[in-house]
Amino acid sequence: MVFPKTKNHNSKEKAVENILYEKYNSYYRMAMSYVHNESDAMDIVQEGAYKAIKNSNSLKEPAFAGTWIYRIMLNEVYRFLKKNKGISSLEEVTEISYEDKYENIDLKQALDNMSVKDKAVIELKYFEDLKLEEIADILEENISTVKSRLYRGLKKLRIQLQEDNK
Repeated sequence: MVFPKTKNHNSKEKAVENILYEKYNSYYRMAMSYVHNESDAMDIVQEGAYKAIKNSNSLKEPAFAGTWIYRIMLNEVYRFLKKNKGISSLEEVTEISYEDKYENIDLKQALDNMSVKDKAVIELKYFEDLKLEEIADILEENISTVKSRLYRGLKKLRIQLQEDNK
């Protein structure tokens, strides 16, 4: 991935670019988990990367660039899903050739049945290995709300997986 160089290449922009290079595959996996289409996931990540670089000057502190970029990527996912309601339903999922981090199809389907925000909390916690504080920053929610979403989501997953295995 090549990012355009600007005349004003400051420390905030450099921090954003470095994180985008480092975490690009994570952003792509996250987008894929929602849209189930390579092209759409790439579009989401490209648009998110563009917005992150374009708006890097609005970043208050380069140290928070990671959570700031995750927030941008999640907002792009939400924007895409809102614009294309119903496109990512389980019935419309096509066979695609990519390395799927979910080795358990039942888990993937159970996650797809969750609300977007509950799914985001679980994915950021367990697939991206982020701390609850970071997740709260990304989702712009109180940490107690994130904890509630996490525990409620895990309970729903457990019930769903138990039902699927009967």
